[in-house]
Amino acid sequence: METALENLSRSELLKLARKKLAGESAHLHHAKKQQAEIDSLTLERDYLKAQVEMFQRMQYGQKRERFQGDPNQTLLPFEAEAADIEQQEEETREKIEYIRARPNHKGRAKLPEHLPVEEIEIHPEADLSNMVCIGKEITEELECEPAKFYIKRYIRYKYAAKNGEGVKIGELPERVIDKGIPGAGLLAMILTDKYMDHLPLYRQKQRFLRENIQIPSSTIEGWTKEALIKLEPLYDQLVFDIKSQGYLQVDETPIKVLDSDKKGAAHRGYYWVYHAPVDGTVLFDYSPTRGSSAPLPILGTFKGYLQTDGYAVYENYGKKKDVTHLACWAHARREFERALNNDAPRSQKALTYIQKLYETERKAKEMGLDTAKVKELRLKEAFPVINEMGMWIAKEIKNTLPKSQIGKAMDYAADRWDPLTEYLKDGSLKIDNNSIENAIRPVALGRKNYLFAGSHEAAQRSAMIYSFFAICKKHDVNSYQWLKQTLLNIASTNHKNIRDLYPQNFKKSTEL
Repeated sequence: METALENLSRSELLKLARKKLAGESAHLHHAKKQQAEIDSLTLERDYLKAQVEMFQRMQYGQKRERFQGDPNQTLLPFEAEAADIEQQEEETREKIEYIRARPNHKGRAKLPEHLPVEEIEIHPEADLSNMVCIGKEITEELECEPAKFYIKRYIRYKYAAKNGEGVKIGELPERVIDKGIPGAGLLAMILTDKYMDHLPLYRQKQRFLRENIQIPSSTIEGWTKEALIKLEPLYDQLVFDIKSQGYLQVDETPIKVLDSDKKGAAHRGYYWVYHAPVDGTVLFDYSPTRGSSAPLPILGTFKGYLQTDGYAVYENYGKKKDVTHLACWAHARREFERALNNDAPRSQKALTYIQKLYETERKAKEMGLDTAKVKELRLKEAFPVINEMGMWIAKEIKNTLPKSQIGKAMDYAADRWDPLTEYLKDGSLKIDNNSIENAIRPVALGRKNYLFAGSHEAAQRSAMIYSFFAICKKHDVNSYQWLKQTLLNIASTNHKNIRDLYPQNFKKSTEL
């Protein structure tokens, strides 16, 4: 072959090369044509699939009547059954009686002698004119004010009748830890510093050492545990009440928990957080899992509006009877923000639509509108924007690759279109889930400092105090003052009045 080519002239070689090139070009053209046909068919398939799914999910150009609602609709929140209320009151009464009588004294730490002493003299509340003081009993507890440690010394005088019939002594006030040395103010400071200001206990111990107060780490941990146990009746009531809410926002956040079965290993548990926007109630509940069973204790019997992100577990609960599922526009917006580098023009257009929805919300807040007026404003301004955005997505999604970031953003919104529009039905409903994310933020900050919970039980106890501190923040209540007052009064509170100790009610009581 090489000898034959050598015998060809230059012109003949050129002709042969052109012929070969023409053949390769025709083959390449044919291949490109086939690929173009494949791309066209793939695009058409994706478009048709998206159209079918879209029209199943959305009804564009909806009529206003869809969002008018029933004028006789039950107001939120719903009332719990009388039998359930009675049962809860009985359980609360039994728990209060248990913690009141529960022995928890494991030995007293010696109080430092260098601290100033505040003496409180307590005489019997009786006619002492015919009695003579025969002695006194002294009880001491370590107390503090912010940045001030001192000893609170209760001096209870004893009186004996002159005729020898009986002895009377001043009654000791209710104490958080019976026969323990920490006062309510000190315990409130420890818990507030850890769970509100994210100061781990070992750092708090260093603060004690700076004041020449020698308290073992195990003792401080024991105080923390005992103080949290005191809050259990109030937390149980909060769990009961949150189930009666007709509108809940739900989210979850991870927490590391030491695994007792594996030395040195940490288990990934979760705080499930429930927020009732109508009355500003927040509940943290710990679960070792993120599975569908975790929210069952709260959402298993829930009826009403449920607002969540796109996690599949929530979507399953949102499909239940008597539950209306609301999606979060903030999450939809984030998907389009992620697509800015992928498809800036269409991402910006979607973000412009969403911005108009939030402008309506800001206007309603600035005008101080009631829920009825908020709904009216949304139907006038936000409703047309949502319809226009929906029709735009239906048109553009056919030209979008499903696996691209802009495709994912459009799919996210399209898949949840009905839940995204549900907030138009009631002026008390929120456009997004941001308020519950704000409630979760202290956990994210705290776990960076104290890293993990010591056990599953400790994680649940932490959930209690996170709940109440979140409510304090919602209602602008001083968390330290509320906790100190609650620790002093919870054991002596009638179980039927346990709600009086809620942070929102503490603010009301202090204003009287």
